[in-house]
Amino acid sequence: MKALMITRDASLHDEIAAQGAARMPVLRLLERRSGLRDAVERMLPEAPELVIVDASGIDADEADLLERLARQYPLAVLMLLTRGQQQDVLIRAMRAGMREVLQLPLVHKAFHEAMDRVDIQAGVTQMRDGKVLAFISCKGGSGATFLSTNFSYALASLAGCKVLLIDLHGQFGDATLYVSDQKPAMTLSDICAQIARMDGAFLASCLVHVTPNFGVLAAADDPAHKVDMQPEHMDRILAVARQHYDYIVLDVGRQIDALSLRALDNADAIYPVLQLALPDIRDGRRLLDIFRSLGYPGERLRLIVNRYEKGGRLRLADLEQALGAEVVHTVPNDYIAATDSVNQGIPLLQLSRTSAVARSLAELVELVTARRVTESRGLFDRLFSRSES
Repeated sequence: MKALMITRDASLHDEIAAQGAARMPVLRLLERRSGLRDAVERMLPEAPELVIVDASGIDADEADLLERLARQYPLAVLMLLTRGQQQDVLIRAMRAGMREVLQLPLVHKAFHEAMDRVDIQAGVTQMRDGKVLAFISCKGGSGATFLSTNFSYALASLAGCKVLLIDLHGQFGDATLYVSDQKPAMTLSDICAQIARMDGAFLASCLVHVTPNFGVLAAADDPAHKVDMQPEHMDRILAVARQHYDYIVLDVGRQIDALSLRALDNADAIYPVLQLALPDIRDGRRLLDIFRSLGYPGERLRLIVNRYEKGGRLRLADLEQALGAEVVHTVPNDYIAATDSVNQGIPLLQLSRTSAVARSLAELVELVTARRVTESRGLFDRLFSRSES
């Protein structure tokens, strides 16, 4: 989307430009004008689809130019950024057809929510057909939450996908803490309690936004609220999520209940996570037997071995033979890098881009998105060129 910004504040212009560049699709600022008079006297040769007006820089004698600006760009959506009340400006903005009003200093979450509405109104946003990927632990401590959260961040940052992570842990879900220090305003149980409101905008407003194209829906913070969460709620949530996200990643945990089972029923692929140890193999066999009894086809079950080290007494072939399933990916053992990431709540790709686990996550992104390294080294270039700069 192409936009004109009217402001005297160069830093605000740069902030909007940076946030716009991170969006999918990208918001591109064509020009900056210092005021309304400058904007109406110097029309853009190419009509913008969005006009962003910083009202804090509007003089009293300029307010009447808002309607003239709207007539010059009749097809553009108008967005007003304001400090305080500025009643006269707001009244004139409403008469001019201003659709979005945001307070300054800019709150990035509110800006992106407004831009989502603008994209829909302008017909820029297309309905997606997102894929649902479920990560589930074969045994406690296997690292499924670490992988699901960091893989989601990798999908968003390396492949440019719009990603939603849903924490389905029945108790003590903490997926948000792996990638953010933000406190969730809403949780999965809150959404279920207001399921009639479910649409793309409501879902986005309930997320912890780690990046503009990666959000986390936190687990229910009170186990007592689980009684209000029905399996059909998960059907509705995932149906809406598929329309607005390229990938929906589920952090299922270990407990399989009615809600998580319905989520697994909706999954396009299930990634059981285990380590190469006998207790994990034993629990993994039980889990796969449950999935087979539920009629899940073998091609949906894709094993990931975490903290893998070559040369051990147990081999991948032994695990595959015992479980009757193929290992699609291994994640190397890098305890220090992974622990630092978890303790700081910073995605590993952001904290340690050159680590072996970071490379493994990039490989998993390419595996899932079907992008081949031999044809395009885009993901690896993005990953490792940043670390060298």
